[in-house]
Amino acid sequence: MLKLVARIFIGVLSGVGVLAIATLVWLVSSGMSARRAPSALETWVGARVRSFAIPASDRQMHDPATSADPAEMRSAREQFTDHCAVCHAHDGSGQTDIGRRLSPRPPDMRTDLTQSLTDGEIFHIINDGVRFTGMPAWNHEARQTWALVGFIRHLPKVTKAELDDMRGIPAGTRSAKPAATPTSTAKTGRAAADRRAR
Repeated sequence: MLKLVARIFIGVLSGVGVLAIATLVWLVSSGMSARRAPSALETWVGARVRSFAIPASDRQMHDPATSADPAEMRSAREQFTDHCAVCHAHDGSGQTDIGRRLSPRPPDMRTDLTQSLTDGEIFHIINDGVRFTGMPAWNHEARQTWALVGFIRHLPKVTKAELDDMRGIPAGTRSAKPAATPTSTAKTGRAAADRRAR
């Protein structure tokens, strides 16, 4: 029995070693340049890792209807214009000068890649950012983040009038800044928002 366990352990260790060497060879041969678009495999793996890394409690959160308020939606459009549009574009397509140069590229937020995420996953991504990408963590109040979640849900139906309105909002009009370090404020705001949603 001990020999079988040792063989399995050595087999698993060997497999991990081969995978690590293959990854290193791939990185050295293809480089780490952001000029090359990520492969379909990289995109698929990245999406799975991101989803796996979001805590289950966050995935299960629901928008507490903040986005139904027209004033909150106006505020969300302003937030999106000021903080998100530089990479994601006003329409959520990701087709901006900066967005096209990031690796991985910002997703087209109008498609299922984003729209199939739960409200809580989108909230988490906005609040906590995504490592190894250009997505920062933001210090929004929970209600502002929920309004952004609602606006992101609205992107597939965004109107020309709304886009024109967003393009008329001067940059730098909003005060939230990317989070410098993890804070308990985001978790506290998230917990409060989750309690209100129940």
